[in-house]
Amino acid sequence: MSSVLKSVDYEILGRVQGVCFRMYTEEKARKVGVVGWIRNSREGTVTGQVQGPEDKVNEMMNWLANVGSPSSKIEEANFSNEREIPKLDFDSFITRY
Repeated sequence: MSSVLKSVDYEILGRVQGVCFRMYTEEKARKVGVVGWIRNSREGTVTGQVQGPEDKVNEMMNWLANVGSPSSKIEEANFSNEREIPKLDFDSFITRY
């Protein structure tokens, strides 16, 4: 198990709104054991931040880029501001509005 804590921001493009993407992402994040948030953007994408042990964040990044919700069609996944952090900024994974 990784002891390094990692944080990454993301934006997922494609058919990701109106397909339960946020709900499935929350569920997956809880199962994986990461914290952070997700929200729909005005541009028709979903954006957010994931934090947790490095291996779990990497697992979540792979899921965001390649799996998503059953009805979604992910065209592109952009990750930015990837960094090590001294502590988690969130207690859970939530949907922001």
